Amino acid sequence: MATQPIGLPESIAFGEGFDFDLRPRRLRRGTRVLKLERIPLEILLLLLEHPGEIVRREDIAARVWGHDVFLDTDNSIRGAIRKIRAVLKDDPEQPRFIQTVTGQGYRFIAPVAVRPQAAPAAAPEPPIPLSSPAEIAPPEPATVAPPAPAASAPPRRRLLPALAAALALAIVLLVFVLPARRHPAPAPLTIRSLAVLPLNNLSSDPTQDYLADEMTEELIGRLAAIHNLRVISRTSVTQFKAQRPTVPEIARRLSVDAVVEGSIIREGNRVRVHAQLIRAANDEHLWSETYDRELGDVLALESDVAQAIASKVEVTLSGQEHERLAATHKLSPEAYESYLKGVYTNRNTRAGMEQSIAFFEDAIRKDSTFAPAYLGLASAYSSLSTVYAGAPPRESRLKLVAAAQKALELDPRLAGAHVLLAEASQRQFLWDQTGAEYQRALDLEPNNVEANRGMASYLICRGNTSEGLIRAQHAGELDPLNVNGLVGDGFLFFLARRYDDSLQILNEALAVKPDDAVAHWFLGYNLIAKGQPQQAIPELERAVILSDRSPAVLGVLIRAYAHAGRRADALRILDELKRRSRTGYIPAGAFINAYLGLGDTEQAFVWLERGYEEKSGIMPLLKVHPHFDPIRNDPRFASLLHRVGLDQPAPMP
Repeated sequence: MATQPIGLPESIAFGEGFDFDLRPRRLRRGTRVLKLERIPLEILLLLLEHPGEIVRREDIAARVWGHDVFLDTDNSIRGAIRKIRAVLKDDPEQPRFIQTVTGQGYRFIAPVAVRPQAAPAAAPEPPIPLSSPAEIAPPEPATVAPPAPAASAPPRRRLLPALAAALALAIVLLVFVLPARRHPAPAPLTIRSLAVLPLNNLSSDPTQDYLADEMTEELIGRLAAIHNLRVISRTSVTQFKAQRPTVPEIARRLSVDAVVEGSIIREGNRVRVHAQLIRAANDEHLWSETYDRELGDVLALESDVAQAIASKVEVTLSGQEHERLAATHKLSPEAYESYLKGVYTNRNTRAGMEQSIAFFEDAIRKDSTFAPAYLGLASAYSSLSTVYAGAPPRESRLKLVAAAQKALELDPRLAGAHVLLAEASQRQFLWDQTGAEYQRALDLEPNNVEANRGMASYLICRGNTSEGLIRAQHAGELDPLNVNGLVGDGFLFFLARRYDDSLQILNEALAVKPDDAVAHWFLGYNLIAKGQPQQAIPELERAVILSDRSPAVLGVLIRAYAHAGRRADALRILDELKRRSRTGYIPAGAFINAYLGLGDTEQAFVWLERGYEEKSGIMPLLKVHPHFDPIRNDPRFASLLHRVGLDQPAPMP
């Protein structure tokens, strides 16, 4: 970068009413403070300091992480740039603020103006425009103007005031400024963000890993209910289960002030947990304690640990938050065993979902008052009711709602139950009820990732794309390393028609988890929308294999074959779906995608009507899904949009 950064103004103004305040460091639009975490803020400031210039990725990495970092900074930088663009509502394909310079870095292209700090008792000065990079000059060295000398004063006497002023300035620098630079202020003591790292299973039985994982998740869940504390999701901290860097490095990657780490040992029906709280900035151990309980008292153990952590971070708790932390329940060890098996059964296939349901039902038979078992059952039925799983949705959703309502009857504080009821309401086209349920979940647990991502999907489906992406960005801050979250975000960006961003996100997910069927499926969606069906075909063929020939994936593959001119292959797969539909359920969404891809509008509307009747999961996407574009002007589509309740203006969050 050629020029020196601009000086130290009070704020930097750009765009339509945006201000980047330097003290405190934050981004505003008017009086509204916009949510942006530390790393994106730091990158935005670097770009603002060098408007019109290419800021290289290595310069960004050095500014944010230092020169000796061993992280995947490219993906982190791309993720941070996406978050900045989401807040600024900047389209990367037609940027107003941040331009990507392929192979080099990024350039801030909007006009920038600095707002100097006003002197006391003086009128504020107008912004100083920085109309082009060529006009940016390094700040002039500070000078002290001497009083105007009398006409008769000799030259030597005229120098005395200037020399005195210079000497005074030197004393100030020596006494105050330089020592302050040599001895930076200590890190702030306040802890506002926290990550609970996976507890180590020190039992002799490695199969007890699921107990350690569940204990970790429960601690996160209890702490996530605290409004004044940002708690990182379990799926992101799980990345550090097998390989654990230093605490400061983990904190940098997750942008947190402190971490909790510990271990768990199970011996028969007794459980011993050791936990410690560590300040990230200096690796200082703030608290450590060991707890020993019967397995039936594991919830009381979780409560004790969570309350101790909350007290040590000195966060202010409301009465409701304290009640949530202290909640406990005596339970059957056998019921808890079945519950844990249900939670950690792989649900990537329909068979796995059905196995998970069986474990939760067994837990409920052993302890009918254990609310989390009903919540787990509702979650499994939610997975089973999706287009991807291919099970009849009506029956699954009825069971989902019944289980979620029973969970809330036993424990009204379960935010996850409200999330599942919101999802069920959305699939029933009950939009106001959907928004209300998501809001109840967020009121109970503002750090609940599923509630934040669900609210993002709700807003985007109703047409409020910009606010939906901002909500998705917040979910990403709570869950920055979760591959499944990345995949979900990739689909939201697809619905927002940000195809290149979506492809980038999905490829980031596949770099971590190459065999993610849903990521390959969504890649196919994007490539078809971009007019690249030939490139979509291998992605979708891979997804078909990984998903055990999911009908939903086959429907999109038919579309890709048809658009690529391989009509015979498309009809062959369509015949497979028809054969399978004679002996089992095939979701309407599979046929909708197939017939739209083949250009058979009449059959597409036949299956859209069936989708409406069965409340198919594809119907809430009618307003925004790009694949419906060819039939948007058909009066039958307008009728469907009205009946689904999506012909009204988008709501504000």
